[in-house]
Amino acid sequence: MSMDDYFTNLNDRERAIFEGAVSMGALYHQFVGTPINMDTKKSLEDAIKSSIKLQPAVVDVCVNLDEKLIADATKTSSYTSVTGDMFNVEITTKINDTSIITCIKYIEDLDYPLMFVKE
Repeated sequence: MSMDDYFTNLNDRERAIFEGAVSMGALYHQFVGTPINMDTKKSLEDAIKSSIKLQPAVVDVCVNLDEKLIADATKTSSYTSVTGDMFNVEITTKINDTSIITCIKYIEDLDYPLMFVKE
């Protein structure tokens, strides 16, 4: 059996959304709490991108950790920990000819780091 045999009950868009959601959940729970400061911001963004791109169907990852939140949190200490509101991430997944983008972004009106399907 191939991996595709386990997803015969999903169309390509549903499968792409599934893969994006799994990747987004893994990213969030793997990296929240990671020590960070302005010197390590770029390397952590690169590490997140590299690790998530290993997952099935992921074709692109854009990671931007909120520089202002990190700078503000490290004014009185040498580092802080990554929190959900620091994430601004887009993951593009592709199944056959169907691509979707899942995101996590802090939504001020909701006061929540929301995961959603962008397109």
